[in-house]
Amino acid sequence: MSNEKDEAKEKEETAEEEAAEEKPESGPEETAEEDNKPAENIEAEEKPAAIPRPEDLDKPLEKMTVKDLREMAKDMPGITGVHGMKKEELIVAVKEAMGIKDEPEKEADASVGEIKGKIKALKAQRQAALEVKDKKMATVYKRRISRLKKKSRRKAA
Repeated sequence: MSNEKDEAKEKEETAEEEAAEEKPESGPEETAEEDNKPAENIEAEEKPAAIPRPEDLDKPLEKMTVKDLREMAKDMPGITGVHGMKKEELIVAVKEAMGIKDEPEKEADASVGEIKGKIKALKAQRQAALEVKDKKMATVYKRRISRLKKKSRRKAA
């Protein structure tokens, strides 16, 4: 009988050993390695984000918030120090990364003579508004005249 018990114990021990070989007990070191493996796989699988094209953007860069610009700039290669940048700096950096070239806006060239001609026309309209006792329009014309005078002075300088 003791032989049967000994054989049963041996069978149980061999079964436990085989199970242990199939599934090794995980110690703290092995658990850490297993945790690191998925993270490495995720990093390896992630591809660098493609630089968005200007046509793909929902709205122009100037209309985007600083938070949105930072999120976009973080994913772009070649842009560093995103959190220390101001909105204007972010826009410039993102445009460079996207390959957008800024063209300066052209001002409408009006000579001093043309501006003064507009002032004379507005003065006549203001005078007509005063005769009709339309103070609101007279005030509007007065402001327009004032702006045009300032513009003519800037052009002359």
